[in-house]
Amino acid sequence: MGEEEELPIYAEQVQQNEHGKGICSCCYCVPVHWLRKLAREMHWSFVFGVVIVYGISQGLGGGFARLGTEYYMKEVQKVQPSESQVYLGITNIPWIVKPLWGLLTDVVPILGYRRRPYFILAGFVGVISMLFLSLHKNLHIVFALLLMTAGSAGVAIADVTVDACVAQNSGTHPSLAADMQSLCALSSSIGSLVGFSLSGIFVHLIGPNGVFGLLSIPAGLVLLVGVLLKEPQMPNFAYQQESMGFVMAVGSVGSLLGAVLYQYGLKNHPFRDLLFWTQLLYGLSGMLDLVLVLRLNLQYGIPDYFFVVIDASVSQMIGRLKWMPLLVLSSKLCPPGIEGTFFALLMSIDNAGLMSASWVGGFLLHILNVTRTRFDNLWLAILIRNFLRIAPLTLLFLVPRADPNASILPDEVTSSKEGSEPTVTENVELVSLVKEGDD
Repeated sequence: MGEEEELPIYAEQVQQNEHGKGICSCCYCVPVHWLRKLAREMHWSFVFGVVIVYGISQGLGGGFARLGTEYYMKEVQKVQPSESQVYLGITNIPWIVKPLWGLLTDVVPILGYRRRPYFILAGFVGVISMLFLSLHKNLHIVFALLLMTAGSAGVAIADVTVDACVAQNSGTHPSLAADMQSLCALSSSIGSLVGFSLSGIFVHLIGPNGVFGLLSIPAGLVLLVGVLLKEPQMPNFAYQQESMGFVMAVGSVGSLLGAVLYQYGLKNHPFRDLLFWTQLLYGLSGMLDLVLVLRLNLQYGIPDYFFVVIDASVSQMIGRLKWMPLLVLSSKLCPPGIEGTFFALLMSIDNAGLMSASWVGGFLLHILNVTRTRFDNLWLAILIRNFLRIAPLTLLFLVPRADPNASILPDEVTSSKEGSEPTVTENVELVSLVKEGDD
């Protein structure tokens, strides 16, 4: 009877042990199966990138960076708490301009890739800035602040890029959108827990500079994400509408720079000299289009899209520099009393020139047989256009070499108009134009 009673007890203990092992194995297997599912649906490099950026770079690295920066300001730079708060706010500027990083990753591909180059850029910037902070003990506060801001920018760029990857995969795999956000949140939470738990120990053992050296490891892993990430390559000339809009926006920035440069550096130069150099540069800038058409930029490793952005900004800036002195000269040539008429006449001449340039350009493309699918003679059309841009230099002798701050019109024109004052009638009465019926 004793043996029979012991057998059920032993069997119950075995069953409980197996149940406990089953719970442990279940707790271990469920996350593994979940990660395998995400890796199978969206490639393992994406899961690896999320874990590195959110868990290692932001979570673990964020914990180390926060405490390390505070003690670096206190013990190495020896700044006051109020100043330290201001400096820490400056290092957060890259996070405020996150839409700019998102715009770059969306519309400025590099070598046909929209995500991988920015992971590489973020990792490279982070590694260089953190190593520099770690190896130089007596940095000036300005350089230290620039390096910390650069490191923060590296983390921010990586954050925006991985968010773009998550959003893109959420569109292609809508059923896994919640799982991807859970992966991001879990990675960040676990990384932050480990980072803040160990940050105080490492700051005590190796100091703030040593902590900055350790932060180069998460940045290096972000760079590795850019190397390993699976991303389809875009064709070089597949410009979308938003891409062309960005090119035009950059061109507007070039135009703005041209206006600023004229206001603060060139407005006091003589008209003839300034128009000579701007017209010459305007013709030479057209050679950038020739470089693009002949594909010479690729021989130097410059992507088409990046080259087009440079071309647009340079052309718009030089065009603005050429146009500003012409506007000033036109306004100074207007005789008193007919300023509106004369200035409108000058502007209409310019508009007629633009219209004739469009017609002649279309006729030239027709003669050279340049169509939507044939570009064999496009280089010749660009070369003729650039020659015609330089041709107005032969008429530059007509522009007065005068002081731009002085009057250009003869004295008799301005004095005669100023001397003839209108006759003032003291008593003015309104006379009825309709004869009254009583008369």
